[in-house]
Amino acid sequence: MRKRIQGNRQFTQKTKSAGRARPRQAVLEVEIPASISVGNLARLLEMEPAGIIKQLMRKNIMADINMVLAFDDAVAIADGVGCKARGYTRTGAISSRGRPGGGECLPRSPVVTVMGHVDHGKTSLLDVIRQSNVTATEAGDITQHIGAYKVVVGEQSITFLDTPGHEAFTAMRSRGAQITDIVVLVIAADEGIMPQTEEAINHARAAGVPIIVAINKMDKPGADVERVKQQLANLELVVEEWGGDTIYVPISAKQKQGIQDLLENIIVVADILELKAEVDCPAEGVIIEAKLDKNKGTLATVLIQRGVLKPGATVAAGSAYGRIKAMFDDKGEVVKQAGPAEPVEILGLNSVPVAGDSFVVVVDEREARSIIDHQEDIVHRVPMNLWDISSQIGRGELRSFNVVLRTDVQGSIEPIKGSLERLGTEEVAVKVIQAAAGNITESDVFLASASEGVIIGFNSYPASSVRQLAQKEKVNIRCYEVIYTLVEEIEKVLKGMLEPTYMEVVTGRAEVREIFRTSKKSIAGVYVKEGQMRRGSSARVLRGDRVVYESRISSLKRFKEDVAEVADGYECGVGLEKFTEFSPGDVIEAYHQEQSE
Repeated sequence: MRKRIQGNRQFTQKTKSAGRARPRQAVLEVEIPASISVGNLARLLEMEPAGIIKQLMRKNIMADINMVLAFDDAVAIADGVGCKARGYTRTGAISSRGRPGGGECLPRSPVVTVMGHVDHGKTSLLDVIRQSNVTATEAGDITQHIGAYKVVVGEQSITFLDTPGHEAFTAMRSRGAQITDIVVLVIAADEGIMPQTEEAINHARAAGVPIIVAINKMDKPGADVERVKQQLANLELVVEEWGGDTIYVPISAKQKQGIQDLLENIIVVADILELKAEVDCPAEGVIIEAKLDKNKGTLATVLIQRGVLKPGATVAAGSAYGRIKAMFDDKGEVVKQAGPAEPVEILGLNSVPVAGDSFVVVVDEREARSIIDHQEDIVHRVPMNLWDISSQIGRGELRSFNVVLRTDVQGSIEPIKGSLERLGTEEVAVKVIQAAAGNITESDVFLASASEGVIIGFNSYPASSVRQLAQKEKVNIRCYEVIYTLVEEIEKVLKGMLEPTYMEVVTGRAEVREIFRTSKKSIAGVYVKEGQMRRGSSARVLRGDRVVYESRISSLKRFKEDVAEVADGYECGVGLEKFTEFSPGDVIEAYHQEQSE
């Protein structure tokens, strides 16, 4: 499979800097498949996985040790450390979108996620599809639900993922788990497109997958298909009969009408995508969900993306590993093997992995533990602030600037969105992948994380929990109050001219519970809920979702004593410079500015 070619000493220096365990003076020639995990590529190149991850980070590709790399990325890594790479000559190599690989790819089933607004019939549709595919000999409903299942349409099959919604869908993508081939968007015919419908469309578009629209509740008196078509057209999803390329299917999940037509249309789209995957290789895939069963132990639902998985195989999945003792399908029946695009539940992991984690078959538990040990030293994602993005644009390394936009009112969306998109150039396009009025939400964070974009708020701010999630997901949030400042800064970003700036760091939040008034000022009696209140810190007063005043903490008292700071869990008195209009329930948010890295 590989052989050494005598070469110069330059390879020794390159591999040493890339994290090699030991230098050598021979050039390594390797055969690389159409896709390969970071861990397997590291073993192939005889180097540490951390060295590969560092190279990917320099290219703005955030990876972990189980992430599957495309052929071109793997070859670039091999070339970068002085190896001579060529295509894999064995049959196989996954190609989730039919990309040409090093060997023959075999057809596989499509993987479908159903999304839509709450109460529009997503769950009912999934239940009907499940029940319609239960064998005649089985009594009642399916005996076991594992978060994913397979249905048969004629001679072909479809794998459905049952996710809680578009946020979970995108949260998995943000961890590198691009597992869906097609999205079915459920819209109630009597209600039309709702806010969560539009969000689901944006999340599906960001994933780059085709959308099939299922117009549900056609049995209701208020059903209006033409209105739904017009609403779709307004969102640039033009149905086929109007000259577009969006497939729509009228259905009634309650009456079980149109379901077969929907399934057949999914098969048609899958045929166009020409989905293929490798089978002659160690199995790799993604964790769909996992749980700890008090009788059986850890059970994990996995979706296989390449290779064939069998009981007895040893797998590494995120921070978990183990030897597969048994495998079950969505009906609870034991299966002997499962191939690409098949969901199965596996038993035998030593702990519960996280949904979205990649899994890979390894030689033994020793190798699995080694992979997990390496992951402890890996930074999965690097925060991207505007200075980083501007620098990359200046060096010509970035071709697209993705933005999630939130404004205070609906009327501000189009002017700001238009201004941002007009800033795009031939070198760098500005893509507003979602725009809505209201506060910045967790859904926005997941979408920005998965799309490697930033969140821009115009008189719109995130709640504390959203800020914490953004910090965890390493998503940059920028808030503006003046449109000219917003446009000017983004223009500098696109020109690669943005200077290092300062970012806001929230240091504490306190709730106002009482107000003590004197002839000269008002003191807020507060309870510190997060962080610390520090005298001299900048602070803003939040009343509901609105900022009513920004100032500085001029006084801070514990009982009658002046103090420098008060930590969370304690009560204190807070006075703000030139502000006296406190109200019970207000939140005082303390913050300071730090220079961006």
